[in-house]
Formats: sequence, structure tokens, C-alpha cells
Amino acid sequence: MKKLWLMIAGVVVLLASLVMVGCGASTAPISNNQQQGIWVSGSGKVTVTPDLAVISVGIQDQELTVADAQAKAAGAMDKLIQALKAQGVVDKDIQTTSFTISQVTRWDNDRQQSVVIGYLVSNTVTVKIRDISKVGTTIDAVAVAGGDMIRVNGITFTVDDPTSSYTNARAKAMADAKAKAQQMADLSGVKLGKVTYITENNNFTPIYQAYDMKSAAGPVPAVSTPISAGELDVTVTVQVAYALN
Repeated sequence: MKKLWLMIAGVVVLLASLVMVGCGASTAPISNNQQQGIWVSGSGKVTVTPDLAVISVGIQDQELTVADAQAKAAGAMDKLIQALKAQGVVDKDIQTTSFTISQVTRWDNDRQQSVVIGYLVSNTVTVKIRDISKVGTTIDAVAVAGGDMIRVNGITFTVDDPTSSYTNARAKAMADAKAKAQQMADLSGVKLGKVTYITENNNFTPIYQAYDMKSAAGPVPAVSTPISAGELDVTVTVQVAYALN
């Protein structure tokens, strides 16, 4: 029995020693290299002219039956697409984005319930117009093709390939960051070392313009609907860390 208690006491002492060693290791100072050196942010902006317009346009018709509504909407959409092609828009730049058939109801006070009074068919396509100068005439053409069923939901101006714009903006952002870091190093009396960390955020927001449906009715005007593409800002922001020598 005495030997058993001695063995238990030995195990307890050994465990206590291990715990103390473990606690001593956890209290050692931790070095974080990412918290050393100079951290700066830099930004670069490039202004570009849009070379691509994207319009959302569609057909909407309400009739007493689904068959009538669908037939009339299909006929109008066919005319709309033919008008787009006549303006030089190719098949790959026309994409259906929405097609719905829904009931149209009204509340019947006598019966105290909703009753179906017709069916609404809506068909919407997204169209890419690569010749910015033809945006106004294209909208006028589809407005005539769709007649009273036409729905123009809006226009977005963008850049088809912003790669070079990002490249230029990124170069400006890195130069801005380095200039800031160099100034801070000079003011602190230290020498700027190599880059140890870089992260990037970019921002490219296409221009969206709403379209007034009142201007979509009637024949094509002598002067096409005025559309202005404006300019876009491509912005890149970087965060850079420099070591100190």
C-alpha cells in the first residue's frame, strides 16, 4: 500500500513539472514580422471612355387569354430582334434575361375575392451595342418595332476589356505607395527596404442611365434620341509593407 502511494505521488510530481514547462513555453515573446517596417496605402485612377453600351429592352402585353398574350408578345419580340439586327447587333450580343407569364387580377367586392381579368406576358433581353454612336438610333428602332408593347429598362455604359486600364491604375497605385513610404523613411532617418507584403482592391463601376419610356412611343424622330456615354473611372488601391534597412 505504501509503495502504491509513492508511485501516485511520483506521477503527480511528473505531471506538475510538465505543466510548468508548457506554461513557460507559452509565455515566450512572439515576433510578428508583419507588424514591422512601414505600412502605406496607395491609389491610382485611370479615366476611360466607354466603348460598350448594354441595354435592357423587352416586350410586355396583356390579353384575356394566355394564347393571345403570348402570340402577340412573340410577334412583337421578333420584330424587335429584327430591328436590332438591322442596326448591326449580332446574335451573340442578344441574350434573353427574363420571360414570365402571370395572371392579372382585380378584387371583386360582390364576391369578396380576386378574379382573373387577363394574362400578362413579359419578355426581356439584354443587348450589347458595340458602336456607341448608334445607341440612340438603336433605341429608336426597337421602340418603333415594339410599339406600345416596348419596355426599355435602362442603359449601362462600360468597357469591354478593362485589363489595360487596371494595369495603368495599378502602376500608379504602387508608385503612390512607394512615394509615401519613401517620404516616411526619410523623415524618420531610416532606409527603405524591400517590399514584404502587398494587397489590392479595385473599383470599376459602369455608368447606368434610366430611360424615359415616354420617349419610346411613336415613329422614329428626325433626330435620334440623344445618349451620352460620359467617362468611367477605373481605380486601384494597394496596401504595401516595406522592410527597413
